[in-house]
Formats: sequence, structure tokens, C-alpha cells
Amino acid sequence: MIDAFLSLALILAAVVVLAIITDRIFIPSLDAISTRLKLSDEVAGASLMAMGSSAPELAIALMALFSGGGEHSDVGIGAIVGSAVFNILVITGVSAVVAGGLHIHVFAVRRDIFYYLVAIGYLALVFFDGRVSLIEAILGLAGYFFYMVFLALFRMALVYFKKTDDDVEEVENSHIEADEHESPAIALWHRFEMAVAAVLGRLIGAPEKNYVRAFVVSIGFIVALSYILVESTIVFSAGIGIPPVIVALTLLAAGTSAPDLIASVDVARAGRGGMAVANAVGSNTFDLLIGLALPWTVALAFQGLSGISVGTDDLWISIGILVATTLILFVFLETKRDLSRREGWVLLLLYAVFVLYTLASGAAV
Repeated sequence: MIDAFLSLALILAAVVVLAIITDRIFIPSLDAISTRLKLSDEVAGASLMAMGSSAPELAIALMALFSGGGEHSDVGIGAIVGSAVFNILVITGVSAVVAGGLHIHVFAVRRDIFYYLVAIGYLALVFFDGRVSLIEAILGLAGYFFYMVFLALFRMALVYFKKTDDDVEEVENSHIEADEHESPAIALWHRFEMAVAAVLGRLIGAPEKNYVRAFVVSIGFIVALSYILVESTIVFSAGIGIPPVIVALTLLAAGTSAPDLIASVDVARAGRGGMAVANAVGSNTFDLLIGLALPWTVALAFQGLSGISVGTDDLWISIGILVATTLILFVFLETKRDLSRREGWVLLLLYAVFVLYTLASGAAV
């Protein structure tokens, strides 16, 4: 029990530090790199910025795949699938409750949810036989490349049909930042972030200027912290007697998604509900197509493996939940072009049911 308590404390501490490094160092360095490379908003948002917000999940999936000879690869998968459920239900739900409802842009919702369902379909295809081949892994990377092309074509279509600049900006802006109208709790978190970032800044300097050094150092921190999270999750799950994937689906997933939740609540309170929804759905697409496919590709290409076995017993239901909750969110958003506060509470209730069911199924193993 002592080992379980200590590992839980280590998980919470690592999640907090990981969130701060990602938000205050890694993402600003990526923003500077994209400016330096003169990338378009669509490409930068769909690649570098998406990688920044999803870096914890990607690193955890990579560390889990190589930890113990791949024995605990389902921890990484669980963290990503659980994070996807959290993003759809909690980020959009809390944003709607706090903001009193979210007004969305119908074109963005249809586009993002359509491609997200394609990403879920890819995950189901990979899980079908419980084994990942190199071709299946590369297919995920190719799917995200086509997603970036899809975004670029979508923007060109909006411009061609003479949408206003405000429409284009609302539809395409998937990278969100904190707003000045923030709650006391969020303001306290931001001050804590700045204090920790100031300490790290002595080692790195300003990430906007020393972006190469900030990028390299933050990658090192993210990888190290992700390794700690994977190992601590294994110890914690053993201490309380449930499979590691259950901890990944709940605790680890919620912890790594917390920064996205804070940012989404900020912009929702500022009346930019479409961006909160785009952040949740866009991050999920990156997680499923890159966060899983990239580690699989690296392992299969450089370790000479013919395939990677994935334990899917506890994940098939989660995939079904991903599809169901995404369709529920889509119906809510399509009805009146907004997400009401009542509908937000429904999404939060569904997440509570998901967590209780997941924990109960894990305890029964």
C-alpha cells in the first residue's frame, strides 16, 4: 500500500511538471519554429501545435511501448484512448457549463468530427486482430498527412466561396491560448505555471528566442517524465490490484489532458466556444493517428519486429464509447448550432459513468 501511495504521488507530481513544461516551454518553442519556417496557419496548427498539445500522450505511448520489452504497451494505448474520451466529454462539457453554453461554427464541427471518426475507424482496424503491422502503422501517419492536406483544401474552399475573414479564422484556429478573463482558480494555476517556468528558464532562457535549445531540453524532460509516469502507473496498478490499462484510461488520461481543459475553459468563458470544441476534437485526431502510429512505426522499423501485439480486451468498449460519445456530441451541436449548459452536464454525467464502469471492470479482473 505504501508503494501505491508513493507511486500515486509521483504520478500527480509528474503530471503537473509535464503540463507546465509542455505549455510554457515546448509549445512556445514550436510556435517560434513554425514562424521561423514560415509555415501556414493550417500546417502549423495541424502539425507542430497539435504535436505540442499532445506531446505527453505521444511520449507516454512511446515509453510504454519500449518499457519491459513492450509488455505494457497497452498503458500508452489506454492513456490515448482515455484522453480522447476525456476530451470529448469533459473538455466540451465543462466548457459548456462554465460558459453557459457554446456557440459553434457548423463547418468546423462537421469537418473535424468527420475526420475524427475516420481516425477511430483506423484504430478499430488495427485492433481487429490484436496485432499491429508496419503497414498499419504507416497507414496512420499517412492518414494524418492527408488530414493536413484536407485542412488546407478546406480553407481554400472557404476563401473561394468568399467566406469572411472572421469565418475563416474561427473555422481554422485550432490552437488556443489563455484569455485575460479567467477564474481565480485558473489564474492561480497560471501563476504557479509561471513560477515553475521561471525556474526552468534559468536553464533554457526565453523559449521564443532560444527555441532550438528549448525544444531539445523540453523533449528530454517530456520523455523522462513520461517514463516516470509509465513505471509509476505499473507500480500503482499492482498496488491496488487492477490492470495498468485501467489506470491509464482514467487517472493518466485525465492528468495529461488537464492543460487542454484549462485552456478550453479560458476561451469558452471569452465566448469562443468553437475553438474549445476544435481543440478537443483536433487533439484526439492527432493522438489516434500520430500518438499511436508513430511509436509503432519506430518500433517496427528499427527493432526488426514483424508485428506488435496489443492487448485490446479493455479497449474495445472504450472505442465503442468514443464513437457513441462523438455522435452524441455531434447531435447536440447540430440541433441548434450550440452546446447548451444542460447538454454539457449530460456529457459530464456520461464521463462519470465511463469512469465508474472502467474502474468496476478493472476491479473485477
